[in-house]
Amino acid sequence: MRLVVPAGGIGGARFLRGLRADVPDAEVTVIGNTGDDISLFGLRVCPDLDTVMYTLGGGIAEDRGWGRADETFTVREELAAYEVAPLWFTLGDRDFATHIVRSQMLAAGYPLSAVTEALCDRWRPGVRLLPMSDDRVETHVVIEDEQGRRAVHFQEWWVRLHAEVPAEQIIAVGAEEASPAPGVLEAIEAADAVLLPPSNPVVSVGTILQVPGLREAIAGKTVVGVSPIIGDAPVRGMADACLTAIGVETSARAVAEHYGPELLDGWLVDDADAAVATDGVPGIEVRARPLYMRDTESAAAIAKATLDLALELRS
Repeated sequence: MRLVVPAGGIGGARFLRGLRADVPDAEVTVIGNTGDDISLFGLRVCPDLDTVMYTLGGGIAEDRGWGRADETFTVREELAAYEVAPLWFTLGDRDFATHIVRSQMLAAGYPLSAVTEALCDRWRPGVRLLPMSDDRVETHVVIEDEQGRRAVHFQEWWVRLHAEVPAEQIIAVGAEEASPAPGVLEAIEAADAVLLPPSNPVVSVGTILQVPGLREAIAGKTVVGVSPIIGDAPVRGMADACLTAIGVETSARAVAEHYGPELLDGWLVDDADAAVATDGVPGIEVRARPLYMRDTESAAAIAKATLDLALELRS
């Protein structure tokens, strides 16, 4: 069985761990969001790719959901002593090694897809991890604060400002000119189904869908998604701030309608939102079940329900 999972962030990584546990023999291709990527201290940092790689490779800090386990922060402390900005983005000592290797390879002319493959040779995540594009795409957020109206990198808005300053606009800079990374369209074409994990629908899955050709390719397959909203609130993070910025209500129904029946064939909502399944969303098959991923077992159950619905709708 061949599956494609466009993913970003902690929710996507944990869903993938559940999927791998449920169908260990499946050929899974992950299309990773690179809109969160940022250059810091002369190094290229790819948070979503690394979160998937570390989570599936057994190196993630489980309590945080990001970064390396058993981490130390000596380099960060030394950078702070030199008053080198930014101090609001935390990189651990072990994590620095990944970014150093990536940056060296990029500087040597290797594309991000080849660099990611090389990094995965160490971690053996059990999936094929592809960036959505080898071209640089960065998500920026237009805000207005005491400094006036300005655009900041998504990471500054998310990490330093905690998304508390309202976003006037969220822009995936470079997405319109980007091309899918090698192997991405081929994986989608060969897939038996595409599964959308409970990743942020605006700045994770939404950014991936902005790369020309990807939304159309994915829409041509059987697509089942998992709601990242439970009881009108994000499962984690500040997805509500992102949805507000694009004029979408923070609800399981609204996110399904935002994706639309042109993309989604099926949609899983939590039991707390069972009314969405009862009332229905035109053009989309909606099912209700528990969606909290408390551990690998519960994540595997959610992944199984997602795949089962995809196979049912495909037949």
